[in-house]
Amino acid sequence: MAGIESELAAEQQTVDRLYGRLDDLRAQTRARLAHVRRSGPSGSPQNRSERDAFATLYEDRVAQLEAVEERLVFGRLDLDDGNRRYVGRIGLTDEDQSPLLTDWRAPAAQAFYRATAAHPDGVVRRRHVVTRGRTVTGVEDEVLDLDLLSDADDARLTGLSGEGALLAGLAAGRTGRMGDIVATIQAEQDTIIRDELGGALVVQGGPGTGKTAVALHRAAYLLYAHRRQLERSGVLLVGPSRTFLRYIDQVLPSLGETGVVTTTVAELVPGLAATGSEPEQVAEVKGRAVMAAVVARAVRDRQRVPAEPVTVRIDGRTVVVRPQDVASAIARARRNHRPHNLARVGFVRDMLGRLAEQYVAQLGGDIPPDERGEILEELRTTREIRVALNLAWMPLTPEKLLADLWAKPWRLESAAPQLSPADRALLARDPDAPWTPADVPLLDEAAELLGEDDQAARAQARAAAERRASELEYARQVLQSTGSGALVSAEMLADRFASTGPALTTAERAAADRTWTYGHVVVDEAQELSAMAWRALLRRVPTRSLTIVGDVAQTTAVAGARDWARMLDPVLRSSWRLAELTVNYRTPALVAETARRVAAAARLPVSPLTSARDVPDALLVDRVSADGLAVAAARHAEKSVSEVADATGAGRVAVVATPATLARVDEVLRDAGTAAVLGSGASSADLDAPLVLLTPREAKGLEFDVVVLVEPAEVLAASAGDLYVAMTRPTRTLRVVHAADLPTGWDAPA
Repeated sequence: MAGIESELAAEQQTVDRLYGRLDDLRAQTRARLAHVRRSGPSGSPQNRSERDAFATLYEDRVAQLEAVEERLVFGRLDLDDGNRRYVGRIGLTDEDQSPLLTDWRAPAAQAFYRATAAHPDGVVRRRHVVTRGRTVTGVEDEVLDLDLLSDADDARLTGLSGEGALLAGLAAGRTGRMGDIVATIQAEQDTIIRDELGGALVVQGGPGTGKTAVALHRAAYLLYAHRRQLERSGVLLVGPSRTFLRYIDQVLPSLGETGVVTTTVAELVPGLAATGSEPEQVAEVKGRAVMAAVVARAVRDRQRVPAEPVTVRIDGRTVVVRPQDVASAIARARRNHRPHNLARVGFVRDMLGRLAEQYVAQLGGDIPPDERGEILEELRTTREIRVALNLAWMPLTPEKLLADLWAKPWRLESAAPQLSPADRALLARDPDAPWTPADVPLLDEAAELLGEDDQAARAQARAAAERRASELEYARQVLQSTGSGALVSAEMLADRFASTGPALTTAERAAADRTWTYGHVVVDEAQELSAMAWRALLRRVPTRSLTIVGDVAQTTAVAGARDWARMLDPVLRSSWRLAELTVNYRTPALVAETARRVAAAARLPVSPLTSARDVPDALLVDRVSADGLAVAAARHAEKSVSEVADATGAGRVAVVATPATLARVDEVLRDAGTAAVLGSGASSADLDAPLVLLTPREAKGLEFDVVVLVEPAEVLAASAGDLYVAMTRPTRTLRVVHAADLPTGWDAPA
């Protein structure tokens, strides 16, 4: 006992020293930020830009230092050369730049996650340091080479399992936010996290294998390992819903990264609100790959030759918009392969030239160049000519194109001859109907094909390029004079100088620009994406550097993937590779095995899994009458909330069922005065509430201490994937309340 107390005291001294250094860095950075802010909004534009750049950089650094307060240090490596290395959330050095704490992402920390007794990688002992706040509460040792331990070390061993930190984390009560796993990353997870940047990495794993956590830690690792490559282009994280993104929003900041852009497919087009809903069959049609050709044909249909000539009188002279001239101008404009709105500029210029020739011919043909310009301007501003040219080549917005396609059956029939009449009928809707998530990839496709007149943007880009070299040199001089080179590179500072207004981060600029291309894209719940959604995402990462995370057995969207190769080969060809997670850390073994049998009976492509733990009484089944279903579910929910609170002091419980059943349970709970949040949409659930009522799709990607699953057969009738998702959300107990027979596969074979 005395040995353990001595070890805790020694580790406390180290932890105190590390937090002291963290406090010093915070104070230094805050002082620099305050100094910059005191300078006020004066001086030249260059001086103001410099002030804004430093202010933003110091604000980012303060945010990073604040975010790593919890569990700053969590590991220690005792090496065979006698050295000792501490591992934590960020790297810290002392005033002389000697290392104090190794960033978990650094190559020097890799052995903390991968070293084994068979392959110790120079590690004699791996220690997990457990802290609460800034206090060391426990240490746990994992000895990898007993022969190299000294007698004194041997006497101070605190354990040999090395699993306590992992199991404690798994057993902890759930909160309204996902926590990081940086202290307990397992070897197969670490291999995926540190995989190379290039190409598309598909991470397939069943429920509870930590797919989302691995994806987030991989994003943090890539930003650390490839900072120069990714800091200017950024990283995009795509999640299934805004609720899900809120659930994970603290993970990356806790790992020292605050600049990742997070979005959903429904939010890919800035400024567009896709708040509408529609039947799954409609979304499935919109998600088909053939819809790219439909949108392209719809755009091309807006470039049309008039059936009859259009005669226009101007100042007593006649010009004729002839069909053959329009056809020739359209063909010429198309040969440039530019987007519709940009190619239209060439079309109009061509047609005005042809009309001007007619006009000049009537004047005798000998016109000075300046007068010819006046003629072109008069033709351009003549209403009848504008109307005729617009009818031949109409300028369009994506919204106008798609709204007309859905609202005008004759336009859809012309653009989509490959769709059946029944499919086209599904797509019909009012022109003022709200946009749906399935519309967004089509709107993005249309925006790409239509384009905008970017002449002003190109001129601005040229001017910015000419300033870049001088700004970079100036930034280097500023860093040398201020001694801030350890905090920021000259390239980063030069980017800040590029604007004389408030400085925007890469994430802020990227989130506001539909055409922004990222250095890396992470896609979670990727099995739900349609073929059109993949086209929209790949447009944003021309390097095809992606982390694609999902489980094809949990696909619930009709347009989603049932097989990775079938979905990804058409868009990524051979540039993707597959990695699998095989250990289920979340779901108790009995629940996981039951869910696997039910999913297999429903012919879902279930991944092989090994459960990390057993939990007593993890699966409770209660059969009731149909009339008593809602009351029984409410009773189980109330009991679960009380039990979880007693066991963990916190925790969360979810009732998962179909919408109609949830409404009945909600009514019973309200009558009883029990507070519960009914998730009526993908972004409405209050994740901090101890009791929430969710459909399986609203629960996707989330986890709870206890799940009360109501009428599994009813959920299965909607979707086998929905039932598999619902059954695999709990970390402690699955309570099943049912009146109908349980689905095939529920009972274990004799």
